Amino acid sequence: MATKISGKQDADPFKGEREGKLREVGKQAVWSLSSCKPGFGVDQLKDESLDSYWQSDGPQPHLVNIQFRKKTTISDICIYADYKADESYTPNRISIRAGNHFNDLGEIEQVEMSEPLGWVMIPLKDINDKPIRTFMLQIAVLSNHQNGRDTHMRQIKVHSPVQDISVAKMPNFVTTECRQYMHIR
Repeated sequence: MATKISGKQDADPFKGEREGKLREVGKQAVWSLSSCKPGFGVDQLKDESLDSYWQSDGPQPHLVNIQFRKKTTISDICIYADYKADESYTPNRISIRAGNHFNDLGEIEQVEMSEPLGWVMIPLKDINDKPIRTFMLQIAVLSNHQNGRDTHMRQIKVHSPVQDISVAKMPNFVTTECRQYMHIR
């Protein structure tokens, strides 16, 4: 079943980063596209500008592949879509897939967007309601508004939760003999 998202979006993809709860991990991945018009590829999709975009050039589904070098925990994907600027190029229905490689991708979420304007945040959870762990994500544009053929995507952010990786919690020693072992040198 598809999650429906309509109209103006209020998602702030930078809020979790500012609060120290999330980090953007898209820069750690290798990105590829199913197709693109010259000058409208991965560089435009990742350039931090909402004025530039990736434009597909071929049959649907249009694919964005995001491959990580190591298994990565992903809490959400944020996509910037602008129906007013892109009209029939705006994605309407997308599928988010995850797996170890191209041959074992499974759908995690399907989203139907109705005239989106702004950041669309798509949480990615496993069956235990925890963030997914994966080597690869794939965003598949299944259909566009007004039955458009090619698609525009302006920006994509991939977030991972920040984990507390404290080395070791040392006990609070009372005696002098034990206190000498309290700090790692």
